[in-house]
Parts: sequence; structure tokens; C-alpha cells
Amino acid sequence: MAESPYAVEAHGLVKSFGNNLAVDGVDLTIPRGGIYGVLGPNGAGKTTVIRMLATLLRPDAGQAQVLGHDIYTAPKAVRERIALTGQFASLDEDLTGMENLILLGRLLGFSKQGARRRGTDLLSAFGLAEAADRQVKKYSGGMRRRLDIAGSLIITPEMMFLDEPTTGIDPRSRNQVWDIIRTLVAGGTTILLTTQYLEEADQLADRIAVIDHGRVIAEGTPGQLKAQVGAGALKVRLADPAQREDAAEILERSLGNQVVREKDSAALTVRLGEGNGATPAMSALEDSGLEVETFSYGQPSLDEVFLALTGKPAQTQNDDAGADSEKVP
Repeated sequence: MAESPYAVEAHGLVKSFGNNLAVDGVDLTIPRGGIYGVLGPNGAGKTTVIRMLATLLRPDAGQAQVLGHDIYTAPKAVRERIALTGQFASLDEDLTGMENLILLGRLLGFSKQGARRRGTDLLSAFGLAEAADRQVKKYSGGMRRRLDIAGSLIITPEMMFLDEPTTGIDPRSRNQVWDIIRTLVAGGTTILLTTQYLEEADQLADRIAVIDHGRVIAEGTPGQLKAQVGAGALKVRLADPAQREDAAEILERSLGNQVVREKDSAALTVRLGEGNGATPAMSALEDSGLEVETFSYGQPSLDEVFLALTGKPAQTQNDDAGADSEKVP
């Protein structure tokens, strides 16, 4: 029997918790290799999807295969081939980094010496060798996250589920985790990454599914998703903030799209549609005698994609972002 080219094939996944419909008919087709991003705000259903695919939750409806194995009839085969790192570090804080990895190695069948060798290799690879004998409760948030991912790699998985792996850590540690993720993929592991961080999805994912209210509302490469929004956006900053409303009226008339008033009292942003260039709009401002201090033209961001798809902005990046609010036992 030929091996499936897909790491995940899921159709019509549904899951409710009481009256809360957390996942409402999700379809996912994820090729082997690379990074597949699932993007959405808190409570969108991302964690529930991960837990169903990892065989930790039984769907109420729908079908799914992970690495060619059915999640209902062959959950053990799925678990033998995957690793899951959740939103919160699953570590014993009273143990040292090395002790945590040795414990996990022993549970997975390594000899004591084999578990220590594997722990040493992982701590070195993740930049934690100097903290090997330090209690985990004395680790920073970024160090805990790296150790948590290391623990998931005692046995290298064919597929790894990373559920918001950088939530709550500083930008430097976030970049380190990104490097680790890229290294895993280079070694042949397929990554399913859930995130509420737009930059993270844009930087890492080969393809992205956007989930809102338990449904996939868009899917494609970052470039394809951005193309749905339009050709780009024109950002204008006026020399005189008092002229902003006049400028907004001119831009709306020239481009036919709604103008966004930025927090900066002199700044405006307007999306460009297909066939609408920035030159006529800038000429109209100049002909009206309005002085433009600066302007820029750029491709749409994933933030603009999410706003266009859902009518609301996605969760902004910050270190206080919470975990998914859907109720998962």
C-alpha cells in the first residue's frame, strides 16, 4: 500500500463542550514536510483541533487520518509517530533540566545512560547546556519553552504539533524557537503550528488555515491569502493634521475604498483594489493643495487579511497574550 503524501487529512471535524460549539466542521489537508500554520484569535478552536488530531479528544463528528492512520481505529499508531507541545510547559519545576529529560527518556524506554546521552545532546542543541543542572523553576519563560520542545524530541517524531509555542515569551526567545522549528523541518519533521501571532505565521508557515468561530474561513499560502485582500495599501502622512478629513475624502473618491484614520492624527491608510494604482490618488492630493509629508506603498499584511476576512483585527502580538479560551478538559 502506497504511503499517503499527506500528514493530515481531516474532513468535517466537530467538537462541542456543553453548549459551546468549539469546532464546527473543520477540513484540513496538510502535506508531509514543511510547516502548516493554523491562525486564529483566542477561542477560535485551534487547540481543540490539535487535541483531536493528536487523539487526546474524540471528535463528535468527522473523519481524520494522521500520517496515514485513522484517529479512531489506530490512535496508538498515531501517538507513536507524533509529538505534541501545548501552550504551557509540561515540566517538573523542582527537577533540573537534565533530570526532566532523563525522566522522559526513561519513560520512553531508554536506558539510564541512553537517556542521559540523549538529554545532553538535546540540551546542547537547544542552547541549554549551561543550565542543565539548574532547577526548571529558575528558568526564564523562553528557556522553559525550549526545554519543553526538547522533551518532545526525545524520540524524533514524524510530525510535531506545536500549540502556540511562543505565547508569553520575549522576542529574543521567540526568534530562538523559530530557529528550532526550522531546524526540525530541515530534518524531515512535519510541523502543524497554531498561533495567534500574525508575524509568526507569515515568517514560518508554507500554508495557512485561518480559523474563526470553529470554522476554516480561508486557506492558502501567505501570498495567496494576501492576494485576496487586494494589490496593497497606500499610507499617507500629511504635513497638517487639520487637513486629514479633506485628504480622506479625496482618497475615498479616487480609490473607491474606505480610508482608515490611524492613531497618528496626520496619518491615513487606504487599501488599493485591483487596477487601482497609488499615482492618481497622490496626484489628486497634490492638485487639491494638500501637502503630503511622507507616503508609502506596500503589500497587504496578514493583519489586513484577517481584518478583511473576519471584520475584526486579530490578536496583536504581546507577551501578555492568553491561551485559547475554548474549554478543553
